Amino acid sequence: MTIDPSKISTSITPFAMIDEHSALPQEQEILFTMHSVFRIVEITQTPSNNRLWEVQLTITGESDPQLSTLTNRIKEEIDGEGWYRMGKLMLKVGHFDQAEELYNELLKGASTDSDIAYIYHQLGWLKVDQGKYPEAIKFYEKALEIDRKTLPEDHSSLANTYHNIGNVYNNMGEYSKALEYYENALNIREISLPPNHRDLSTSYNNIGGVYS
Repeated sequence: MTIDPSKISTSITPFAMIDEHSALPQEQEILFTMHSVFRIVEITQTPSNNRLWEVQLTITGESDPQLSTLTNRIKEEIDGEGWYRMGKLMLKVGHFDQAEELYNELLKGASTDSDIAYIYHQLGWLKVDQGKYPEAIKFYEKALEIDRKTLPEDHSSLANTYHNIGNVYNNMGEYSKALEYYENALNIREISLPPNHRDLSTSYNNIGGVYS
């Protein structure tokens, strides 16, 4: 492992030697921060044991162009701030159990209706990805209940939640219920969106799919 001091930001300490505090000082343990990023330089098989591989790593700097490209791409795909952003990232990479644990903790500390509705919506999304459709509907319905009390009747968030619930019922083969929610989403979108908006096309397509 190689660490070039010139690549380390003065505002970030990527690692600390903790062998003095370890139960086994001879192991020379190193503690790395979560935001430390290393580049894989080389992977070689050890001559003495063909079951072991040696990985050469070198720390990246904030000016690393590939790291900057990756970071910017993640920012484009995963919006939000703090732990909410972390939850989205966990969902994106399929770490559903960790995401659920995080959202449940966020739910305990949520202080506004919008935050609570958002967390319920994310939990619904999580359950859809897990294929647990009845649980997904329960969470989406909780989000919808809050949004209907706090948002205007033609708000896009309501349309999106109706749309998502319709998708779940459609996946379950309960087409009459899917149609009901798809039509609710369409009614809002026809009021709030321009006639050439993509979401309107999606609603028409979903309703057509149910009838077919």
